Amino acid sequence: MAQELFRSPKKRGRVAVLLSGRGSNFRAIHEAMLAGKINADIVLVFSNKAEAPGLQTARERGLETLHLDPKSFPTKEAYDAAIVEELKKRQVDLVCLAGYMKIITPLFCQAFRNRIMNIHPALLPAFPGVEAQAQALAYGVKVAGCTVHFVDEGVDTGPIILQACVPVLENDTVESLSERILEQEHVIYSRAVRLFAEGRLVIEGHRVRILGQDLP
Repeated sequence: MAQELFRSPKKRGRVAVLLSGRGSNFRAIHEAMLAGKINADIVLVFSNKAEAPGLQTARERGLETLHLDPKSFPTKEAYDAAIVEELKKRQVDLVCLAGYMKIITPLFCQAFRNRIMNIHPALLPAFPGVEAQAQALAYGVKVAGCTVHFVDEGVDTGPIILQACVPVLENDTVESLSERILEQEHVIYSRAVRLFAEGRLVIEGHRVRILGQDLP
């Protein structure tokens, strides 16, 4: 059964970003919003790390930030329940994981079913999990890339929204390949958020269809 992820385009979407580091994808998404390319606003930037550079960037941009220490909660479920409560307070439509280095619990997935996006530096379903670029080089693939997908209870197993390909060069290192993949991450993550904000994503089983013509 198809599920259309629709919100009225007349209403600006409310997006929360979860990060653990510098948040380069967060910056790319926010800049696309400021440029008028995405009909949405970032209403919260959250981190599990108090010193995450992405939090400082968000503060400098006048965005609301929040840090909760995982060590202050008895279980992972309790920690995620607290995050979900904060997101619901702010009436968040879409959650974007942008270098968020924690596996979210089923409780979190259920609270925002088909409303959590993640970016992964590989062409899923190939090379899920950590060190995807190193996995790709070790396997000897000729083409790598990145994937934006909805998050489910598995590790990088949710429905794929967009992908971008990056050629693997003979002299590539993990660092050089990662840098070229990151450039494409910034492009397709912002595009995926735009499509969601426009109500143009439909899930059929495990497949995501895009309504209308998708212009870069």
